Amino acid sequence: MLRDRAAYGDFKHPIPAQAGIGLRFPHLVDIETTKPSIYGLEIHSENLFSLAPAIARRLDALRDQYWLSLHGVGLSLGSADGLDAEHLRRLVAVVDRYQPVMVSEHLCWNRAENITLPDLLPLPLTRETLGIVAANVDAAQTALRRPIAVENISAYLQYEYDEMDEAEFLSQVVRRTGCKLLVDLNNLHVNALNFGVAPQRFLNGVPAHAVAEYHLAGPSEVGGAWIDTHATPVPEPVWALYAQAVATLGAAPTIIEWDQDLPPLATLVDEAQRAQAVLLAYANAA
Repeated sequence: MLRDRAAYGDFKHPIPAQAGIGLRFPHLVDIETTKPSIYGLEIHSENLFSLAPAIARRLDALRDQYWLSLHGVGLSLGSADGLDAEHLRRLVAVVDRYQPVMVSEHLCWNRAENITLPDLLPLPLTRETLGIVAANVDAAQTALRRPIAVENISAYLQYEYDEMDEAEFLSQVVRRTGCKLLVDLNNLHVNALNFGVAPQRFLNGVPAHAVAEYHLAGPSEVGGAWIDTHATPVPEPVWALYAQAVATLGAAPTIIEWDQDLPPLATLVDEAQRAQAVLLAYANAA
């Protein structure tokens, strides 16, 4: 495990293709005491907006051992009325404070007319929406003084009047803004189960040079539909999809996500080590 933060550079110099886990605070003590053999930690950006100083200092100590990335759920890149200025201000403050190697957000909307909804809602994939998302990504990157990675989401409805597929839409966002991509393989799997969307079409359609991170997680079946709950182990079809993604798009930092029904830390570490083995196999074959 690398411990020299200088080895990772900053956001202008990509970090190595290594595996880590999403940091959930119930695991904090175990991570501090066991120092697991992983490379990175990812934290939800909003969880840092009002963090106690003592916890912040503990994160500083972990940042000396693992690379740190921030993953947001509330910026609402698809909001037609622009980004929420206060949310963006707080995001800038935590990015300046923790200096993560990567900042990511979802391709979604969850805010309109100052009302925030507790979900990541899909966007109509139209040229009009593309202009809105590109303008919001530009605004976020200008405020943060760095590129962000935009993540494909799991969707539970589709629009009849989409003018392009998700891969083309994200490719256009990359072209217009210079942003990066976070490819969530579980979300591709969920969309394949619910709508028959072919994951390989997505992998073939997005620009490999823009892929900055992968996410792996487990879904749950609820009432006949598959939901991106992050409450189960990474299923074998997602592992297979991950191997396809690495073969198609190349290796990139990878995070194991688990948000509900948290298992022991060792379970997440085992999954991260399996992801690391996939990355190493790709590197050895290259």
